[in-house]
Amino acid sequence: MEYLVNINGLRKSYDGFSLKDVSLCVPAGTVVGFIGSNGAGKTTTLKAALGLIEHDGGTVEVLGRPISVNSGTLDLVKEEIGVVLDTCLFPASLSVRDVNALGKAAYRTWDSQRFQALCKQFELPAKKKASELSRGMGMKLTLAFALAHYPQLLILDEATAGLDPIAREEVLDILRAFMKDDSHGILMSTHITSDLEKIADEVVCIDDGAIIFDLPKDAISDEAGVARCRQQDLEAIAASGFFAPGEARLLPHGFATDLLVSDRFAFRRAFPEITVDNASIEDYMTLALKGETR
Repeated sequence: MEYLVNINGLRKSYDGFSLKDVSLCVPAGTVVGFIGSNGAGKTTTLKAALGLIEHDGGTVEVLGRPISVNSGTLDLVKEEIGVVLDTCLFPASLSVRDVNALGKAAYRTWDSQRFQALCKQFELPAKKKASELSRGMGMKLTLAFALAHYPQLLILDEATAGLDPIAREEVLDILRAFMKDDSHGILMSTHITSDLEKIADEVVCIDDGAIIFDLPKDAISDEAGVARCRQQDLEAIAASGFFAPGEARLLPHGFATDLLVSDRFAFRRAFPEITVDNASIEDYMTLALKGETR
């Protein structure tokens, strides 16, 4: 299998925080959603993948090449990567038209017509300066810049943040079109898990610098569930041995308790009297991070 991103055992320590043997990969033809709470380690991991920070241990490969700060391989892979970070990084004085000129200077494969078409689609006036753009418009400009040189890999950090629902769907349509090429891939960090419901193939969750789960999206949205349990239900489930010790994850809500189940169909067969709903990515993440184990 061809991996566009292959991170193994990544370690990075700061005062009060560290990445702990983080491993994740982006196979060609795959959209990987990267989720977790603020400060969990998502942006640190992405920066290490881009060679923006030096890692303390482990390995990082992008497009088959090892990545580290000041590595000569960075210049070799930058033509093939489109990056959208969580802030617009263009100098405040640059206009949208100036950004087009910047792209021409930076990339041999830059397509001005493609950039201009994206800017028109995103309703970004050519004379508008970066300092005059809203957060949402700045993200659109950065995305247009990332796509206009025909990258093989997109690395996105909160790329749909600040966009209204219609604009987010527009961006997702562009990402879907990008993924029609099976050699392409996307690593997408986001807090908007509903976007990942629509586009992701894999979901990786990080918390306090460690990977909590790494699952196919369908294993969450098509198979997992949340059982709505009363105390007597929990007692019956515990007595049945349906879960191995320490496997059940529970989150109390007033007089009821949510229980995460990996196979809601098997759970319904075993406990037909207990309500079990489909699990969203947000449900799964919340119970995985905040649920108590039993």
